[in-house]
Amino acid sequence: QHERIHTGENFSQLGHLKRHERIHTEVKPYSCSDCVKCFKTSTELKVHHGTHTGEKPYSCSDCVKCFTTSTELKVHQRTHTGEKPYFCSDCGARFSRLGTLKQHERTHTGVKPYSCSDCGKSFSRLGNLKQHERMHTGEKPYSCSDCGASFSHPGTLKQHERIHTGEKPYSCSDCVKCFTTSNELIVHQRTHTGEKPYSCSDCGKSFSQLGDLKRHERIHTGEKPFYCSDCGASFSHPGTLKQHERIHTGEKPYSCSDCGASFSRLDTLKQHEREKPYSCSECGKCFKTSTELKVHQRTHTGEKPYSCSECGKCFKTSTELKVHQRTHTGEKHQCTHKGEKPHQFSQTS
Repeated sequence: QHERIHTGENFSQLGHLKRHERIHTEVKPYSCSDCVKCFKTSTELKVHHGTHTGEKPYSCSDCVKCFTTSTELKVHQRTHTGEKPYFCSDCGARFSRLGTLKQHERTHTGVKPYSCSDCGKSFSRLGNLKQHERMHTGEKPYSCSDCGASFSHPGTLKQHERIHTGEKPYSCSDCVKCFTTSNELIVHQRTHTGEKPYSCSDCGKSFSQLGDLKRHERIHTGEKPFYCSDCGASFSHPGTLKQHERIHTGEKPYSCSDCGASFSRLDTLKQHEREKPYSCSECGKCFKTSTELKVHQRTHTGEKPYSCSECGKCFKTSTELKVHQRTHTGEKHQCTHKGEKPHQFSQTS
């Protein structure tokens, strides 16, 4: 339509010509009495007034939503009708909004018209640029009404709010587990499919999560990007740094619910809590590890899997065999208890 104007097409009304000429002159004769903004047409000004008055005269007949312009209403109604009048000439994908089509077309053309003035990084969408710029400014305009935590993106706030509500809208079709984000669900589903899409270019090992691959690659590169501010020690993983920092702070965040003992590492607590979880089915005696239980059970079964290559004598444990073998080698074990004179012993059979 605009191109036809420059091919010599005339206007039927003088007002239409005047409005058109403002495209070239940038004249904006209609000013808002509430703020300093100016507009090219009275219609644009009227629409703008709605931002001050809150007036939304156009209502949807299918739901209760209201809109400031008829165009907004028309676009909204497509959510009910399913109409998608805009389609991509490259792949055929259809869209309900012209702007969404334009954004999509950039995936084919690779055009990224929005550039960051701080670092030069380019984006295909203005919204992505705005979000990126908050990395430089530190701006976090979205706040949680429950705890006051702030976020740079509304989607991140929405995910955070589920901590308070307990909402887990993404459920696994293979099991009963639910998740707060779609990404968590995707990662979880790989435990069922066995999919490991991230591969190491050095050794070929595959991983289900990109973060696991990044950590693994540091084995090859030797990179340790996480530094302790107290002593300068460096680590390949932020979790390892956090554990190390507790040496300086003395923090022991993991507590035993039975005795109250505190630990700086979760695995140490688990080991403590697991004092004697392995019990013998024959006599009821309990042990700290499955290996200890296995050795004990040989007292019931009579099994002696460790045999001496010199004399054929058998023993329940490798330690007993090692002690016995000294009778053949003549090796003597030296006892050096503090404050005592060393004594030498040889094992006799």
